Amino acid sequence: MALIDDVTPILQDVLQIDQTLTSESALLGDIPEFDSMAVVSVLTGLEEQFGIMIDDDEIDASIFETVGSLVSFVEGKV
Repeated sequence: MALIDDVTPILQDVLQIDQTLTSESALLGDIPEFDSMAVVSVLTGLEEQFGIMIDDDEIDASIFETVGSLVSFVEGKV
C-alpha cells in the first residue's frame, strides 16, 4: 500500500470532501476548504496516523501545493 493511500483519507476527512485525490491534486488555493485551520487539522492527523512530530519551522506553503508534495513530506518524516 502506497503512502498516498494513508494520506488521502486524512485529507478527505478533514476537508469533508469525497472527491478522488491523486498525487497531482492541487491543495492550497485550489480547494476552498483547505484553510489555515484545515492545515492544522491535517498536520495533527498525520502526526497521529504515522507517529511523527512536525515542528512549526518545518512547515511552509510548498508542502501543501499538491497531494504529492504532502506525501513526499510525510515520507521524509517516517
